[in-house]
Amino acid sequence: MAKTGTKIDKRDDVSEHEGERKYGDVKYADPTNRKYPIDTAEHVRAAWSYINHKDNAAKYEASEVRTIKSRIKRAAKRHGVEIEED
Repeated sequence: MAKTGTKIDKRDDVSEHEGERKYGDVKYADPTNRKYPIDTAEHVRAAWSYINHKDNAAKYEASEVRTIKSRIKRAAKRHGVEIEED
């Protein structure tokens, strides 16, 4: 299991302001790039779905994907969302 403090690198293909513009100042599974909002049950479900797409996960190092998934899983528990384990 990845440490929750694993640093996620800034991605060149993402504007960190886009997430904030779309979702506001919310909690993200990838706070560096403001990707995968996890502030609501609906966002948790969407984040889990998106990070499990191979093309999305491929944009991160394996340790970063583990960190993002760990954060989404914790948010799922907080919001009472059941997700399929990978």
